[in-house]
Amino acid sequence: MSVLSLRYAHAFASVATSANLDAAAAEQQLADFSGTLAGSHDLREVLMNPSIANEQKLKVLDAIAARIGMFPQVRNFIAVIMHHQRLDELNEILSEYHLVADEQAHVAEAEITSARPLNEQDRAELEAQVVKLAGGRVRTTYYEDATLLGGAVVRLGSTVYDGSIRAQLQQLKQKLVNA
Repeated sequence: MSVLSLRYAHAFASVATSANLDAAAAEQQLADFSGTLAGSHDLREVLMNPSIANEQKLKVLDAIAARIGMFPQVRNFIAVIMHHQRLDELNEILSEYHLVADEQAHVAEAEITSARPLNEQDRAELEAQVVKLAGGRVRTTYYEDATLLGGAVVRLGSTVYDGSIRAQLQQLKQKLVNA
């Protein structure tokens, strides 16, 4: 990730916070615009072409903003990115903004890997424990890995909590070898 993408992300986060925007809605609007841009070769040709006047590009952007229902701050942010010819970095900026917005909202990312699919009750119980570990809200992503044999592995930031049967067997093996 580039330093410029991070700067743009922080700048937009600052604007979103000062305007009391719903961070998730603003992020979704940026993602919707990014998807629209990625899906249309003609749109990219118009908005990324330096020979087309900025006023024309802004008219196109305004039409898209009206159709998507963008916050004015989101529209203005995209206009700034477009003016500085950084639309090709929009996905990178959006990824950085996602991280910055989560940090500001005190939302932690958690990855839970289990040996088998978890039912809703197991997920709810496990997420409740992860929330306690994180000390706040958590966005959880689930994975499966049959080699765990049972239990689960939770990655919360850079910390890994390994409650898998595989890890327990490894610990038992180490104790027996060292005994």
